[in-house]
Amino acid sequence: MKNFKDKVAVITGGAGGVGRAIGLALAREGAKIVVADIEQGAMDKTVSDIQALGAEAIGVQADVIKLDSMKAAQQQAVDAYGDYHLVFANAGIGAGEFGMLWDYDDNDWNWGFNVNVWGVINTIRAFMPLLAERNVESHFVISGSANGAVVKLPYTPIYTCTKAAVQSITENLYFQMQQLDSNVQVNALMPGPHSVDTGIFDSGRNRPEDLPNNPMKPDFGMKTAQDMKVMMEQAGIKVEITQPEEVAETALAGLRNNDFWIMPLPPAIDEAMRAYHQSIYDRAAPPMVELDG
Repeated sequence: MKNFKDKVAVITGGAGGVGRAIGLALAREGAKIVVADIEQGAMDKTVSDIQALGAEAIGVQADVIKLDSMKAAQQQAVDAYGDYHLVFANAGIGAGEFGMLWDYDDNDWNWGFNVNVWGVINTIRAFMPLLAERNVESHFVISGSANGAVVKLPYTPIYTCTKAAVQSITENLYFQMQQLDSNVQVNALMPGPHSVDTGIFDSGRNRPEDLPNNPMKPDFGMKTAQDMKVMMEQAGIKVEITQPEEVAETALAGLRNNDFWIMPLPPAIDEAMRAYHQSIYDRAAPPMVELDG
């Protein structure tokens, strides 16, 4: 898709971080934006900021965990604009992981899978039928992560596991659209190349009441990417931060090129990816990812 003018874009998790940045970037290109998010206040601000650019936008409060909520969001998008051409399944959370995998609470596992995996599935269920039926030039973009899609970082096994599942879903959707010779393109967006400065580090603000956090779990006060950077550097690991606006620019460029993999990677992860796949060819044990330290 070379031109985004007058195209309608639906963005889950659109009120902040990468979703917000993509919405603003598309608005500057003349697109109409449907900001779908669970946070009403942040959503209202993002809609207002998009409209301040002279673009059309509506906010739809939606919970990706609930299929009915996503179907209602789809109907609101159609009611407002009659159609949509870009869907970004972007909503995601970090479950606040720490410690050994077998010590994690059921609530953390369930919350991670509910949002990161079922959220993508529900977005597909709600929005893909119309895209497939109309079969015009369009994109379904799924936000994954290199952590899970191409390498495995041992520090966040819930997140890594969910994003590995998301990549499998993305590729299956891509293959199915290819089998249909569809005009609906599927794209795998991996925000990067470095850790992105988003609200995912403070995902607990939207944690559902029926899956409460374990009060005994340590709280290291890591609420922002900058907090993470400081903690990692104290451990001797240098960390760089990517801003959401850079991810948005990369995403739009990838759509213009119709790239399946929209995945900028730092050299360390790129090399780790190559080593990991070589270990599969060699039937060798997977190598540990070595971050710069």
